[in-house]
Amino acid sequence: MNITDNRSAAVERLSLVLWRERELLEELHYRLEVEQLVLASGRSRWLAHATRDIDHLLFTIRETEVLRSVAADAAAAAFEMDANPSLAALAEAADDPWRTILTEHRDAFVQLTHEITRLADSNKHLISAGYRSARETLLSLGDSVDGYAADGSATAEPLRNRLVDRSL
Repeated sequence: MNITDNRSAAVERLSLVLWRERELLEELHYRLEVEQLVLASGRSRWLAHATRDIDHLLFTIRETEVLRSVAADAAAAAFEMDANPSLAALAEAADDPWRTILTEHRDAFVQLTHEITRLADSNKHLISAGYRSARETLLSLGDSVDGYAADGSATAEPLRNRLVDRSL
């Protein structure tokens, strides 16, 4: 096997892993949108399921990142580069069509990362707003809410009548 074939095979393996990672990131984007819809609808019953789906997918993405790292190191070795190269550096070292393919992968990762970050931040804001709303509602029921102190000990107030507007 000559150097060109070796390089091509290494970049092809890397490209396959990159495609898989892109598919997983698209799936993460979808799952975050589902989580956002659940949060926005107030149907908290499904929030745990949506969150569990995201956690499982993040685990799979982390596994795929390890595969990508190994494939990128193999491609770097084929181009006589140092280990742990950037995708841009690998694209620059490769000839067409691999240069174009690797550049397209990089551009897609940048775009997906921005979209996923924006969506995750939005979901975090919705969760915080929901928590604040629930806390304010509970606090409006009285001066304090029965529960637990900071040290974990149970606290309780004497029973008293409270007026609750059930039309909420």
